[in-house]
Amino acid sequence: MPTPLRMLILARGDSPRVTHARTALTETLAQRRDIRIVDVLTTDDGDDDPPDSEFAIVIGGDGAILRACRSFGTRQRPILGVNVGRLGFLADLATDEVCHSIDRIAAREFHVTRHLMFVCEHTRADGSSETHLGLNEAAIMSAGSLSMIDVHLEIDRQPVTTFSGDGLIISTPVGSTAHSLSAGGPILRQDLQAFVVTPICPHALSMRSLVDSADVEYRMTSPSAPPGVMLVIDGQIKVPFAATDAATVKRAHVELQLARMPGHSFYNTLHRKLGWAGQPKYSR
Repeated sequence: MPTPLRMLILARGDSPRVTHARTALTETLAQRRDIRIVDVLTTDDGDDDPPDSEFAIVIGGDGAILRACRSFGTRQRPILGVNVGRLGFLADLATDEVCHSIDRIAAREFHVTRHLMFVCEHTRADGSSETHLGLNEAAIMSAGSLSMIDVHLEIDRQPVTTFSGDGLIISTPVGSTAHSLSAGGPILRQDLQAFVVTPICPHALSMRSLVDSADVEYRMTSPSAPPGVMLVIDGQIKVPFAATDAATVKRAHVELQLARMPGHSFYNTLHRKLGWAGQPKYSR
């Protein structure tokens, strides 16, 4: 008999839908001899040092996956997302779909796709710094300042331009369907090795999104930033960003590992999630 698949379940959220999905999956998996549940973690368990496992099921939505891959740090593992939220580009399977796929999961009949993650180093004037691991995007935002800000961008130490507006987003391909998309940025195929630079409500019509390599370094500063400006990582980490601060974004040494079941298609996901129904049908 093959070695049982060591599985970690993360159920992030206290909604009835998360609780129902966690109960249904746990009961289904507990009956299997070819799967061993390492642990079941909820919101109350925190994010520090999750137990080692071969595979993880994350219940909640894309936000739960963002939180999970940051908590895994240097010990990334295949993640299968169970969507009990609203949109869900990463967590795109319903609870019943996962239950029906248990045989395939136990037999390791899934495909693992690897996706770009980043690290953002936040440096302050006194020389102190902190580094955040992220999956979607790093953004300098006007936030509580309630005013237009100027964000200066350098790529590999070469000055690019100064964006005037509500802020600037540096996004991965996975994050291209998140905040960057709502700010007018392009959709990138999730396995591309690139970053997207998207201004938020730019003050000049000539300011457009820029796509560049994942192998270069992006540095953002805002020398005239008023109090209230924030550095935001994945929409979940929010720290004040002062006029003397700098944020440097570059490729992380780890990658998101998404477990995809047979038949999954990125464009099929876009079709379902974005309502791409094709050309309108005209009556004659």
